[in-house]
Amino acid sequence: MPNKFQDLHTVDDVSYPYVFEQNATVNLKSGGVVRCNIYRPMKGGPVPVLVTYGPYGKDIHYKDFSSKYSEVNPRHKSAHSAWETPDPGFWTEHGLAVVRADEVGLGQSPGMLDTMSRATTDAFVDVVEWAAEQPWSSGKIGLLGVSYYAGSQWRVAARKPKGLAAIIPWEGMSDYYRDRCRHGGILSNGFIKFWWDRQVVTNQYGRPGRAASNWGPDTIEGDLSEEELAANRRDQTIDNRKHRFRDEPYYASKEYDMGDIEVPLLSVGNWGGILLHLRGNVEGFVHASSEFKYLRMITGRHDLPFYYDEEVEVQRSFLDAFLRAEDRVGWSQPGTVRPVSLVLRKGNVGFNNPEAEKAYQRREENEWPIARTRYTRYHLTPDLTMHADPAGTMPKRNKLTYHALGTIENPHFLQFVTPPFERETEITGHVVAHLNVSASPDPSCPTVPSDIDLFLTLRHLGADGNGILYTGTAGDPVPLTKGWLRTSLRRVNAAHPRHRDWLPHRDYTSRDVLSVIPGEVYAVDVEVWPTNVVVEGGGRLVLEVSSGDTQGSGIFLHDDPVDR
Repeated sequence: MPNKFQDLHTVDDVSYPYVFEQNATVNLKSGGVVRCNIYRPMKGGPVPVLVTYGPYGKDIHYKDFSSKYSEVNPRHKSAHSAWETPDPGFWTEHGLAVVRADEVGLGQSPGMLDTMSRATTDAFVDVVEWAAEQPWSSGKIGLLGVSYYAGSQWRVAARKPKGLAAIIPWEGMSDYYRDRCRHGGILSNGFIKFWWDRQVVTNQYGRPGRAASNWGPDTIEGDLSEEELAANRRDQTIDNRKHRFRDEPYYASKEYDMGDIEVPLLSVGNWGGILLHLRGNVEGFVHASSEFKYLRMITGRHDLPFYYDEEVEVQRSFLDAFLRAEDRVGWSQPGTVRPVSLVLRKGNVGFNNPEAEKAYQRREENEWPIARTRYTRYHLTPDLTMHADPAGTMPKRNKLTYHALGTIENPHFLQFVTPPFERETEITGHVVAHLNVSASPDPSCPTVPSDIDLFLTLRHLGADGNGILYTGTAGDPVPLTKGWLRTSLRRVNAAHPRHRDWLPHRDYTSRDVLSVIPGEVYAVDVEVWPTNVVVEGGGRLVLEVSSGDTQGSGIFLHDDPVDR
């Protein structure tokens, strides 16, 4: 370890019901170091290890990170609980060790803060392999965590680090560009700024005042100046605005092949995660090459179900099967556990109500998408209806218009409504909207339009005509699902292996940009994220085509003044 970094590794085997090691040092192949905390059972020989590696501070307690800590399952509260990570008290009690590492450039790990980069993935690989070699480790490593601690798992698993035996990406995007940063090519700036300003840069290595603000301890080596801090970070709010295409080095450096993932995989997605993780969990499951891979869908806020008793038992049984060869369910026995487990959203149970959502039934399937799906075409009409009548009955040409560049407070949109469903109908899977779009100048504005940003929302109306809303990422009310497209990036690569009729593949490179000329009509296929709903008799669906973010977007806004 370089001399300039102090070795303050301490071991406490008295104060807690587990051994607590703080600031253990992992020497990286790159020459840097990562500091981590280790929590391991008091007794017994070498044990399997759960590894987390992320930006939110290995020493910041959950209660200080989020006011929602009071709602967490009490069985997963300990002296070292931390946001979106497995609780050491619970998992050491069940015979596993937990390693929680500060990502490079954050907490107590020095270096360049460059979240989700190739360099930080390299460091994560080193931490996994280091944990597999420790004397208290059985050599079997599992990855378990929510959101950031899930999204990073895909990239690490594709690298096949020594010792990695199972992963559970719990609500974790797998495609940096499509899932997180640029929905349909449109910058998702609202969440990135919120996340960066509150949860990341506040924990940068060397940032002064962390202890005073109850945000973990101050940096061991001391504070850095504002100039040094700025030089030691890549700012996502700047980089994602500046870079627009996947063939630019910024995005290209973060790419990987999902097919390289071969480790046993349990991908847990949330139907309500319609602006960040949902797509990634589904696509990661579909494209991973793992012999044992499973997709489990849930509902509820993104921070609470991870700790529910019944969900933790799913985690435990899966990890025990592949980390300890104790398979009490059949995860490692082909054909025993069905690959897909869906929760069916039926009825109006409200939102952000975990007890009420227990009314949703669960059903097992053999594949995704469900093989027996009947893809049904609905046609949009000039009278703002949407129905399954043959296309030949539709007028050949009719235009509906709305003003562009609406705001969340004053949106401009069209809504197409189905007739009431005559019988109960389940809609589960992928949605594509085929639209013909055109732009024309506004007489009151001198600017000539050069692009069209499309914002689509699928909504559900009950038999009483009222909208039915579901639980979003932060507990906010959300519709069924959303989709986006920047019309200049409408080019579809139908020759790509991942292109499917129900999910058009776009490369989003600088070579894909097409002109948008006022008055010209362009046919576009808009990817709408996967969804599930059981529409009861008398219920209806609404397809909304909007000029910007509308209800259900929450903090996930696309309103950057430069990008739009």
